[in-house]
Amino acid sequence: MWFMNSAQTIDSQALPIEEQLVGVNAKTVLYPGARSWSGGRHRILGKGPLESYCYHVMSRTCGGEVFFDDVEKEALRRVIWRMAEFSGIKVVTYCLMGNHFHLLAEVPQRGLWLQRFEGTDGEAKLFEHLSILYSRDYLKLLRDEMADWRARGMAVMAEQRLESLKKRFCDLSLFVKEVKERFSRWFNKRRGRRGTLWMDRFKSVLVEGRGEALRTMAAYIDLNPVRAGLVKDPKEYRWCGYAEALGGSRRAQRGLCKAQGKPVDGWKSAGAAEAYRCLLHAEGREVKDAQNEKVVERGVSAESARAVLAEKGKLSLAELVRLRVRYFSDGLVLGSREFVESVFDGNREMFGPKRKRGSRRMVESEVPFYTLRQLRLKPLG
Repeated sequence: MWFMNSAQTIDSQALPIEEQLVGVNAKTVLYPGARSWSGGRHRILGKGPLESYCYHVMSRTCGGEVFFDDVEKEALRRVIWRMAEFSGIKVVTYCLMGNHFHLLAEVPQRGLWLQRFEGTDGEAKLFEHLSILYSRDYLKLLRDEMADWRARGMAVMAEQRLESLKKRFCDLSLFVKEVKERFSRWFNKRRGRRGTLWMDRFKSVLVEGRGEALRTMAAYIDLNPVRAGLVKDPKEYRWCGYAEALGGSRRAQRGLCKAQGKPVDGWKSAGAAEAYRCLLHAEGREVKDAQNEKVVERGVSAESARAVLAEKGKLSLAELVRLRVRYFSDGLVLGSREFVESVFDGNREMFGPKRKRGSRRMVESEVPFYTLRQLRLKPLG
């Protein structure tokens, strides 16, 4: 196995972010032994009549001694979202810190979730879903293998193969294990290191999937960088669910709508953005000593909390545009539709063949701003 030396590792960090993340974005085949993994020790799991259960997951690097840089946090963010989509798990919110991460995940009941693959076209839908994670070549080999079994009168083996794939869905332990394994492989290659990256087990807490418990847990997670003294306002920390939601991510917004019991697309229409910002500043206030002089627990300052609550959690359009630009992927172009389209036409080879236009309207701004993003390989110079 080939590993980079320290000089190569440092040099690689000068590359555009998309080139550094090629291994994270690539589709892969099944990891050896993944089918037979037992899931480790038993955990407290929701086994009642509810359609889904929520869990707060936390995992730390070995001894807390390995720290992630910005590119590595971005890689971990992408792995989490991709594996969540594949596994049928919904991310309510998350926070990626220097040496650990927090994740609030909603895990549906497997039987109910698997109903989407029933019926005459169920197998075709399953293979379409598998394409989230696996390459076209791998899926073709899998189809050919199953067709061969059936042609030889071994249909039972084909069905067993399908069932082994379905067992990977809606499983919290397997989801977290694969997130950590996939990230570790990329991280170790990038750093030129060997060995275990994470502590053996992850912690998980079963959280009631509605009401005060879920809101409080979501706020606790998004307030981590404030408590750690990294930022004064959670909107300024790029690698958390709240900041991603402010950056325009529909999936992050939907997660925080879930946390507040709002309609799934109620980030704007149902006032979820403002309500959550007020919650963060009410829950996250710093704590001072009895003399009200020394801060004994870091958090949002009293002045900031009062200001946010007085504004009822509203952010100005200028601030929303700033955050949207800040949290876009590298390679952003901002301007009028004509300007953005001209840049797109001049760099057409950098985009996929199905992309018909380059400009995307920035809905937060009253001014008709347009953006260009989602480059395949690297940002524009």
